[in-house]
Amino acid sequence: MAILVPGGAGYIGSHTVAELLEVGEEVVVVDSLVKGHKESLMGGKFYQGDLRDAIFLEKVFSENKIDAVIDFAAFSLVGESIYEPLEYYNNNVAATMVLLGKMKEHGVNYIVFSSTAATYGEPENIPIVETDRTQPTNPYGETKLAVEKMLKWCDEAYGIKYTCLRYFNAAGAHESGKIGEDHTPESHLIPIILQTALGKREAIYVFGNDYDTPDGTCIRDYIHVTDLADAHILALKRLREGGDSSIYNLGNGMGFSVKEVIETARYVTGKPIKEIISDRRPGDPAVLVASSDKIQKELNWYPKYNSIETIIESAWKWHSTHPDGYKK
Repeated sequence: MAILVPGGAGYIGSHTVAELLEVGEEVVVVDSLVKGHKESLMGGKFYQGDLRDAIFLEKVFSENKIDAVIDFAAFSLVGESIYEPLEYYNNNVAATMVLLGKMKEHGVNYIVFSSTAATYGEPENIPIVETDRTQPTNPYGETKLAVEKMLKWCDEAYGIKYTCLRYFNAAGAHESGKIGEDHTPESHLIPIILQTALGKREAIYVFGNDYDTPDGTCIRDYIHVTDLADAHILALKRLREGGDSSIYNLGNGMGFSVKEVIETARYVTGKPIKEIISDRRPGDPAVLVASSDKIQKELNWYPKYNSIETIIESAWKWHSTHPDGYKK
């Protein structure tokens, strides 16, 4: 039986495909390649197409014996979602609805869904726990929360069991250095810092240094992408073994400030990395850190790459050997 991985040619998806193959799973990847890169796939069967195309998706399900889905297919740029909300609802919500319809038709009853900490909005507590209020502050977070609610009703109506993984800042790269992070445009802090180290950017802009944190810069929770991949596999294992539907945070339990990340990158790369202090961005909370107590207790998941130095070292291994990403 095969695992279907929509969005498997994306950053987190491709690392999860690599880990699935490592443990001997049969993998079928569906990706439109609008954001993903076919070169990031280390194996598996690949179909290029859009989840909203029911005829295409029927072909995928009919040609493969699929027993579970790990779904990464989504647009994920917060700023873009504010300017293009309908595009995000169409791609993130409507597409998942078509996918769930095909799962129902073909009797596929397990799905692990790639959700996000953006479902919480402004945090009520630090660290954030799964029972905290969900009140997204952007359409991206709203679309992910909408899918979470759709999954709940599909479980009640059709018995499709789900696990939603709400994670924070994915970072790092595969230990082989063969696959890593390549977004256009790039919006994540660590790749932007490393692009600066490579001379691709003049400087890294620090948005505010007057927050109520030890060094005045925002603190965020960074998780190595391989640790995220392992969590998806553990979540699927639990569903296959009869586990009930659930929602989990994925974080390392500690945060690192923007200045700490930059200083660590200077140490790892040996480059000066110019920084420029800029104005705060509206809506940026001072601290976003997750509690992963629930997933640690229930799935026995613990991040292996839990130091910021280790995370940046793996990212640098990828970026320094692939300065233009997957471009030849």
